[in-house]
Amino acid sequence: MEAEGGGGGPGPGPGALGRGGLEFLQHTAGSLLSSYGWYILLAAVAVYLLFQKVSQRLAAQWSGRPGAADAAMEPDMVVRRQEALAAARLRMQEELNAQAERYKERQRQLEEEKRRQKIAMWESMQEGKSYKGNLKLNQQEVESGASTSSAVPRSKPTKRPLREGGGKKMCLANEDFNQCKT
Repeated sequence: MEAEGGGGGPGPGPGALGRGGLEFLQHTAGSLLSSYGWYILLAAVAVYLLFQKVSQRLAAQWSGRPGAADAAMEPDMVVRRQEALAAARLRMQEELNAQAERYKERQRQLEEEKRRQKIAMWESMQEGKSYKGNLKLNQQEVESGASTSSAVPRSKPTKRPLREGGGKKMCLANEDFNQCKT
């Protein structure tokens, strides 16, 4: 009977099991994507970028091998590059030497100026003059020699005291102004 009926017995048939499996797969995949969708997307992007980087590196490695042979074939390019580097180093060294020479000259000038000031101070002390006053005069001479304009020294304005005499009576707010004026 069962052979004649063709599966009309109890329980689900093969078509029902396929539909249930498909629904289960959809439900599982949907819940997985809803829970971990952003993580899966981020992982997919990371794998894609990693794949791109590895493929670029492999392509550069394969294309780099003939380039190395070309560099060995053209030594004049290497020689020109080395000559340019040597010329740049030489130029920089000359600039550095010139700066050092200017610095040494400036230091010599400063030392000479200090020596002259010491000699002038010693001479003024031998004459009995104050060396500090002489030093100030020398500095003023240097400053006046540096500036070509003739500046006339002005006298300082007389300073008025902030308060009038100390023995006067102070006025209070409730007193008459005429009485406080005295």
